[in-house]
Amino acid sequence: MSEALDQFRHEVRDWLAQNFPKSLAGRGIEPFGGVEGEATIPEDASLWRDRLGDKGWGTPTWPAVYGGGGLSVGEAAVLSDEMHQVGAINPIPLLAGMGVTMVGPTILEYGTEEQKKKHLPGICSGKVRWCLGLSEPNAGSDLASLQTKAEDNGDRWVINGQKIWTSGANISQWCGALVRTDSSVAKRDGISFLLLPMDQPGVETRPIKLIAGASPFCETFFNDAEAEKTDLLGKHNDGWSVVKRLLQHERASQTGARPTSNKSAQPIQALAKAYCGSEPDGTLSDKDLRSRIVDHLMHTKAHGLTIARISAEAKGNPEVSAAASILKNSATRVSQDRAELLLEVMGHQGIGWDGDAFSEDELENVRGWLSGKAISIYGGSFEIQNNIIAKNILGLPETTQKG
Repeated sequence: MSEALDQFRHEVRDWLAQNFPKSLAGRGIEPFGGVEGEATIPEDASLWRDRLGDKGWGTPTWPAVYGGGGLSVGEAAVLSDEMHQVGAINPIPLLAGMGVTMVGPTILEYGTEEQKKKHLPGICSGKVRWCLGLSEPNAGSDLASLQTKAEDNGDRWVINGQKIWTSGANISQWCGALVRTDSSVAKRDGISFLLLPMDQPGVETRPIKLIAGASPFCETFFNDAEAEKTDLLGKHNDGWSVVKRLLQHERASQTGARPTSNKSAQPIQALAKAYCGSEPDGTLSDKDLRSRIVDHLMHTKAHGLTIARISAEAKGNPEVSAAASILKNSATRVSQDRAELLLEVMGHQGIGWDGDAFSEDELENVRGWLSGKAISIYGGSFEIQNNIIAKNILGLPETTQKG
């Protein structure tokens, strides 16, 4: 490690010792609203959010002029490591909804200086939550078929239509919406990307309950909703270019192959031994299960190494690529395979929904298995990613979504 990074590590340790509320240590995202998020959070969680946001370390590598930390990638890695050591998490990406992972990076690339100054500080502070209005009931995987319309009304845009699967729409202050601004041209050529406030009479949200119980998803209805003319992100009728970049950021944010549960997970091999037993030499008793767990662990390791390789290759290259599609599908396989193995390992303890016969972790794993089924659908389905890989990496001809 360089002397500068070593000095920065000591600075981070001192700052965390003075600023991180010890009551939050090891509690993960639960104090900040869990996977669904909440409109309000407890006092100690609010204090940690404010201190982290004021420092800029909630978005450590974003420019300091917009509220970020202005750190290098190496410094950000040191910060993450030191936070992990004291049991702290960075809650700002959760509290900002789609702001940190998707909307913010896209504004940094496509936004005007006015848009950056208007929207990025609120994201960096974790006090402004964003949702995304992309999919519609008849425009999911074929997103370019969307019908939500924005009409030029002089100094404002007037939006009418319906969106679905808008995560956190009911508790978000802003929405990035893909809208049709010209119906006379090819479907991908008549789309624009608008930024609009959610707290207005023309916006209605209805939560959608999922099979796993908890759900961040909503239906969103626009009935003469309004957006300022200055909140058109990118060029008029070139929203398809903007959303392609935004979706790359989304897929990149979904490549961690984390467990489908929202709690820190034990290694699956340890859980398998606890539920299924082990031999005197410490190996898992079930040889077939042992083989399949080893196979899963190899895929997990290969996925992690591929993330590292692609990240290294992408340094200094801002161009859109299909790498995120590769990693999104790889992460899907790793996460879902782990969930399936875990339920098999737990046996009859892996079929509980509630009740004293099941531990909290067992119930969490069952619900995580159910909610994890959506990983291969959201952010672009598994099949759509394969189409992107086939066309952009393998060079196969375009045969889908013409227009």
